Amino acid sequence: MAVDDITPRATWDALRADPDAALIDVRTNAEWNFVGFPDLSEAGKEPLMISWQVFPSMQVNAAFVDHLRKAGLTPLNKLYFLCRSGARSLAAAQAAQAAGFAHSFNISDGFEGPPDAEGHRGQVAGWKAEGLAWRQR
Repeated sequence: MAVDDITPRATWDALRADPDAALIDVRTNAEWNFVGFPDLSEAGKEPLMISWQVFPSMQVNAAFVDHLRKAGLTPLNKLYFLCRSGARSLAAAQAAQAAGFAHSFNISDGFEGPPDAEGHRGQVAGWKAEGLAWRQR
């Protein structure tokens, strides 16, 4: 079974409509602190911060699926995975799906999306570029 990509806007709509939907931000602590993260307060939610790779080694977090379960998520939840540009989140969604979380989705273009012509992220595609709410710590 393949993991479906979903746009940031469609993710936002799903999070607002489904009380059991959750956004899992799989980036690192440094990214959450310095780049920002989705603000889901209007949907009455907080993103779950569970790194897919551990900084600074960037080795895959062997306890990732355990962290999903410890956060109270079940195979009935719809899970939306987010990273910088959509690559780590796809791997995380695939791991979740393989562990029995059938409703796992990859947020296409992630939080910042690809770089623009000048090498800056957050302008072309992704959560920030779509004008969705976000904040910094």
